[in-house]
Amino acid sequence: MSPAALLPHLRRARDLADRRYADPLDLGSLAAAANVSKYHFSRCFADTYGETPMRYLTRRRIERAQDLLRSANLTVTEVCMMVGFSSLGSFSSRFTELVGESPTAYRDRWVARGGPRIPGCFLFMRGVDRWPGGTTAGEQSGRSDQPG
Repeated sequence: MSPAALLPHLRRARDLADRRYADPLDLGSLAAAANVSKYHFSRCFADTYGETPMRYLTRRRIERAQDLLRSANLTVTEVCMMVGFSSLGSFSSRFTELVGESPTAYRDRWVARGGPRIPGCFLFMRGVDRWPGGTTAGEQSGRSDQPG
């Protein structure tokens, strides 16, 4: 398939990563959305967008984490799980690599500015805490009560 003909397929996969970043997406699922083999997809995606599909997905997750750390009163662990990471260590190292500071330092720097923050309990009441598979943050972290 020519690069021009493949572009709409690549966009469909990129849109999936943008919309469903918190879901457990992998190279196979993104390639399936583009309807091409995962190896061809990975090469073409990187040629078109300048980064691999998984790096794009990771960057998208970190960008969303930055939004949440700036505006919501949530723990770093809650943010980590909400944006699709399953390991706090992986999240923290990727965040530090891409942003230049740890998630905690990033959050604390924004808190020190004194801007308004959305209470975590409000986010949970509004369903922002829905993880892939429909479990809530309390179920995901082993807690039975919701923060608030």
